Amino acid sequence: MKFYFNPKVAVMMRRKKGSCFDRWLMRGIMFFGLFLLISPAFVAAQNITDDVNWLIEVLKLEEGSVVADIGAGDGSISLALARHVGTNGKIYSSELGADSVRYLRRVVDSANVSNVTVMEGHPSRTNLPEQCCDALLLRRVYHHFKDPLPMNKSMLESLKPGGRLAVIDFEPRGGDSADPARRASASHHGVTTETVVKELRQAGFELVSSEQPAGRDVYVVVRKPGR
Repeated sequence: MKFYFNPKVAVMMRRKKGSCFDRWLMRGIMFFGLFLLISPAFVAAQNITDDVNWLIEVLKLEEGSVVADIGAGDGSISLALARHVGTNGKIYSSELGADSVRYLRRVVDSANVSNVTVMEGHPSRTNLPEQCCDALLLRRVYHHFKDPLPMNKSMLESLKPGGRLAVIDFEPRGGDSADPARRASASHHGVTTETVVKELRQAGFELVSSEQPAGRDVYVVVRKPGR
């Protein structure tokens, strides 16, 4: 029995092996990989949008409000609030360390906004003028305070009478630490609602609300007495 090689048949067989199923499989793998890359960024962006909406509501921000974003990170919250308060309002956007401040300033400059002032903060004070702000916010920052009382008192001084402070943070994984300096460590990393409320009250704030939706997030709102 003789066997003959037919190149046309070989080509057809190769086409069958790389047929629709293979192409759809490859597309599926590509889309899944793209989903894995994009979904964390999408979730993070959605979280920021939700937090911005919450901040606008609980801090009662409006056209012309003056707000300080303490520990502003990449500036996302500062820029979103800058659009909300408008050109008659003002956002103080602060970070620690020269490198972080330079990065934040580049972000703000590239956004071409005129109502955001980037400034360098300090671990125990805001570096803001007294009674300059209608509202302050700390997003995922409070658990980094190694000595909360001086900073909390400084924030109180930076607010106008009746001004509000909003804290967004997360519950510690390993239980609350009695030592504030250990709250940012891997074994704890976070702070409880009860601790935030207690320490802010010790500095002279009045509690407005505290909530903890599903998950680890902590949401606390306090106000400066007066007005």
